[in-house]
Amino acid sequence: MSPEAETQLPVEETPSIEKAGSTALRVITWFSVGMAVAVVGIYLGAELRSRSKFKKRTPYDFYSNAGEYQASEFGVGI
Repeated sequence: MSPEAETQLPVEETPSIEKAGSTALRVITWFSVGMAVAVVGIYLGAELRSRSKFKKRTPYDFYSNAGEYQASEFGVGI
């Protein structure tokens, strides 16, 4: 065995720190992407639901008192 074969280069500790930072950054990135996909899905779902409700209107929905509320004078007792 020659002494030249046994020499080893010193291992730097910064790659492990950089790898940990890279892993954390990757987790944060994927979490942000997931949240963005969820927000877009919720927005599109609400938009599609409102459009489908708008298309299923009846002719009675065009009257001014066609809401789901009752008149305030009903049952007052006067």
